[in-house]
Amino acid sequence: MSVHRIKPRALVPGNTVGITAPASPGDWEQMKSAAAYLEQLGLRVQVGNTVLKQHGYLSGTDAERAEELNAMFADPGIHAILCARGGYGTPRIADRLDYEMIRANPKVFWGYSDITFLHAAIGKLSGLVTFHGPMMIDLCKMDVNPLTVQNLQLLVQPGVLCYTEEIAPLDVLVEGVASGPLIGGNLSLIVSTLGTPYEIDTTGALLFIEDIDEEPYRIDRMLNQLRLAGKFADAAGMVIGDFNNCAPRKRKVSLSLDEVIQDHIVAAGKPVMAGFRIGHCSPNIALPLGIEATMNTYEKRLECHEPGTYA
Repeated sequence: MSVHRIKPRALVPGNTVGITAPASPGDWEQMKSAAAYLEQLGLRVQVGNTVLKQHGYLSGTDAERAEELNAMFADPGIHAILCARGGYGTPRIADRLDYEMIRANPKVFWGYSDITFLHAAIGKLSGLVTFHGPMMIDLCKMDVNPLTVQNLQLLVQPGVLCYTEEIAPLDVLVEGVASGPLIGGNLSLIVSTLGTPYEIDTTGALLFIEDIDEEPYRIDRMLNQLRLAGKFADAAGMVIGDFNNCAPRKRKVSLSLDEVIQDHIVAAGKPVMAGFRIGHCSPNIALPLGIEATMNTYEKRLECHEPGTYA
């Protein structure tokens, strides 16, 4: 059962941002490079121990990663939490987090990709508005897009998302106007919530999806599972983000990504727009998850009703 939504406070100069790696390990030099963007906003940076730990493809054991994330939420000296990177591992620690403590200590939690599972879990069990946005690994790239960096302003200045074609062309797949809380993230991780206590609830929501390196037949399987689970029928509308490198490779004869989306999402008859530069792409625009928004296909606009933080 979902709980009442709460928003985190925006940061002020001198506040500290904790960097943690709840999935795969990061890189110290990359973290130092990316930290410069946060320091330019007048923020302090505290890098957690998990960033440099390695346990196979994980940044430390499940206990270590969960303990650090719980500790950062509980620490009054840390005012926001940004994830170093995605990779794999967040579903393994969802049942180790203290959601009542997180609700009692609301602060910005920011990341995407594998972090999607934590967005779903924290949103559902603590009610905290979290941010699907670029991580430290994205900020250290030599060719990082200015719009990607610009997202960080949301840390220190409450802003209302208004996504239009000024960023990139949008494709209307089903006409209409739909309103509801923005939810979702990485398709693979959304599907992995099904049948768990953290299962995504799309009732009356604007469901956002994106992914990377998945062939159409795999996306077909995941979308079909969501369809059979009633997630598209329950949603108010669909927001299609970037599907990076999702062309056929293994199978010479294949349905296209567009055809798969037509079969499962468009067929649901809810308003749908695609082409949003959100996900594993450049620029990567941040979304406040849990905030009420309206998608208007006639105006090609996705607009939140309020900021994701408060001053």
